[in-house]
Amino acid sequence: MQKPNNLHSLDVKAFAKSQMHLEGDTPVAEFERLTADCGGQVSGHVSWSAQGAMDPDQTGKEAIWLHLEAKATVPLTCQRCLHPVPVALMIEQDFRFVADEATAVAEDDESEEDLLVLEDSFDLMALIEDELLMSLPLVPMHPTCLSEQVPTSPEEEAILSEAKPNPFAVLASLKTGKD
Repeated sequence: MQKPNNLHSLDVKAFAKSQMHLEGDTPVAEFERLTADCGGQVSGHVSWSAQGAMDPDQTGKEAIWLHLEAKATVPLTCQRCLHPVPVALMIEQDFRFVADEATAVAEDDESEEDLLVLEDSFDLMALIEDELLMSLPLVPMHPTCLSEQVPTSPEEEAILSEAKPNPFAVLASLKTGKD
């Protein structure tokens, strides 16, 4: 099999039978759904590799496999300080292709690998994007936020250091009518 021209329409069966290996660096901006989840200016690349194979499944029957690896760093919004935080994404996943959706559902609980339905035209780039999206953290945060590192002005320091009245003492003074 020759190197495929269109990674959005891959013959995964032929790819696996020829044990082909593909790799590349694709700009993050080409992954529209991933870019939509990012905060700030998106730059950089997704480095990825895909290896096809024909190996036995759990029953010993030969099956179509795809091993996928990808890594990228994307800017997300820190949920503490709301500034951009670079987040490293890394995936390494094995996929086994099955004949139909019913087989995938039936075998899903017992298999360690992810199961995909075999199609004539497989979108490898969509799979890479799906896996990167699933690896996004639920709550991206800096280890230490920028707002915690920035010194405050003298006025802000004075406000922060002012003694706050005890809320229970305020309630007690209202009860007794004292101020």
